Amino acid sequence: MPITRSLFAALAAIATLSVSTPALAQDAYPSRPVKVIVALPAGGSVDMVARLVSQQLAADLGQPFVVDNKAGASGQIGTPLVSRAAPDGYTLMVSPASFLTTNKSIFKTLPYNPETDFAPVTKLVNQAMVLVVRDKSRFGTVADVLAAAKANPGKLTYASSGDGSPQHLAGLMFESRTGARLLHIPYKGGAPAITDLIGGVVDMVFAPLPEALPHIRGGKLHPVGVLSDKRAVSAPEIPTLREGGVDGVVLSAWIGLLAPAKTPRPILERLDKSVKALLRGDAKARLLEVGMEPSPDDAKPLGQVIAEETRIHADLVKAAGLVPQ
Repeated sequence: MPITRSLFAALAAIATLSVSTPALAQDAYPSRPVKVIVALPAGGSVDMVARLVSQQLAADLGQPFVVDNKAGASGQIGTPLVSRAAPDGYTLMVSPASFLTTNKSIFKTLPYNPETDFAPVTKLVNQAMVLVVRDKSRFGTVADVLAAAKANPGKLTYASSGDGSPQHLAGLMFESRTGARLLHIPYKGGAPAITDLIGGVVDMVFAPLPEALPHIRGGKLHPVGVLSDKRAVSAPEIPTLREGGVDGVVLSAWIGLLAPAKTPRPILERLDKSVKALLRGDAKARLLEVGMEPSPDDAKPLGQVIAEETRIHADLVKAAGLVPQ
């Protein structure tokens, strides 16, 4: 799904914000264009964040930061390109959590090691997850979804951005907590999943809020509930699933910035400083408007978050009885 004009304008405005940093010497990093790989199609929330961050880094550091979408195979096409790249700061990655955490449990083997092949820079944003449907008359509430799922086990479909994605993990968690049986339909990214939901091809999506919010506001999708303990700051009118009687389905989808392992510390620190200045500034309110919660001040380093969530997600996948592919 292409970025809507209003959302693109909001992100473009954020990218023009100035950030106060020391002047860079001409021979300092970066001295040539930097590639930023996104292992998902253009138009989804990860791509949105990547383009925002790339525009800001280009303005701040004086060289182009060019987003390169390498979608497919649940991140296994684009992500290895970063793991194998030279650790010189000229190949970076903006990634969803799932490619670094859940994939290790979903697949028997991966063409990269999430815990050793990358040098985490920082978490960029957290995203609330929201269960959305097209047919409000049929699925007005989470109770309606549960009733339909239990009346027709394995028939109600939910789309995701691929095996092991946050959308997929949310579906597994929903099944685990409610006893419902759903049919998972993986796509190459969140944008095409949303497109087919709007077109009536699938019944629902557990979507990152930024991907669903424009269509909710435009009346094309109906929000059943957010997967969190409290309502989202960006959309307080949407109830939580807990308010609808479903406990324990709590999940957010973070997005992070990473470089190849062994990238020099001064380069990582320069990137971190620039990005955090953006996320702590005026951009914070504007990101919240489009459903993203900036998270540069999270207490735990991104590497520690990856290790912890890898273990948690492995337990969930095992409990769901999902056999690694």
